[in-house]
Amino acid sequence: MPTRRASAQVNRARPQARRPAFPQVRSPGLPQGNAWWTGRQGSPYCRSVHYSPRGNVADLSPARARERFRAGERVPTAGWCRGWTQANLIAVPSGLRYELLLFAQLNPQACPVLDVGEPGAWSTPLFPGDLRTDLPGYRLYRDGRPVADLGDVREEWRDDLVPFLIGCSFTFEAALLAAGVPVRHLELGTNVPMYVTDVPCSAAGSLSGPLVVSMRPVPEALVATAVEVSGRYPMVHGAPVHTGDPAAIGIADLARPDFGDPVEVRAGEVPLFWACGVTPQAAVMASGVEYAIGHLPGHMAILDARDDDYRV
Repeated sequence: MPTRRASAQVNRARPQARRPAFPQVRSPGLPQGNAWWTGRQGSPYCRSVHYSPRGNVADLSPARARERFRAGERVPTAGWCRGWTQANLIAVPSGLRYELLLFAQLNPQACPVLDVGEPGAWSTPLFPGDLRTDLPGYRLYRDGRPVADLGDVREEWRDDLVPFLIGCSFTFEAALLAAGVPVRHLELGTNVPMYVTDVPCSAAGSLSGPLVVSMRPVPEALVATAVEVSGRYPMVHGAPVHTGDPAAIGIADLARPDFGDPVEVRAGEVPLFWACGVTPQAAVMASGVEYAIGHLPGHMAILDARDDDYRV
């Protein structure tokens, strides 16, 4: 299970996860004006498009946020809809749904399943909007390759696709702030940095791949608080899987995330790494899945569920 293998006492003799290498994504479906690159240059995972959000997005309802995304607003969703749960999206062909469900069961900290739709469905009980249009960005995969970043996927959504909504660590960020733990990417108004590690997830049938993590720098005196607070939210990744040295989990340079934007780790701070719901997309790539649709990393589905619903 990734939680155990990614601990600070990780065994450096463990087998390393295979990091897939794929060509650059094209993005015909996303507007290019005022756009910039995010993620490590040369990474096959890196492209997303950012726009500055309008107004106080923390006060929006999920329905209003979904309406804005449907109308074309493209922006990472950290800090949006305070108190409402966000989720990762991965939609796979129905023939793969049980393998993906097993993969999630075997890797629960990286892939906590919050909701699942029927084949061809584009809404779920927790997401009453349209999964094809109501996220701020999508990534399309063919044969394990990311082939396009899109603003909506109505034309690409197949009748056999089964949507999974996976927990997201944005859900506990308000609790971190309330406990006095700073969240750097919220301070900066950027996307959270995410990294593909060399920690292998437990395989399920044809699905395998590396653990993906998000990183937040935390003052050393507040590390225990961050661990305790996030640990109260096990269905949205829970406590960190690793603290400290990024090289111990195969991350060579914190300034070059595979997804999202880099943030500074300042003197007296410790990088904390949480399992990330982009892990299923890494498995899609590593396993050569013939067709899949995911969210752009950091551009989440906002659910009609409260953060406190996932607090224990």
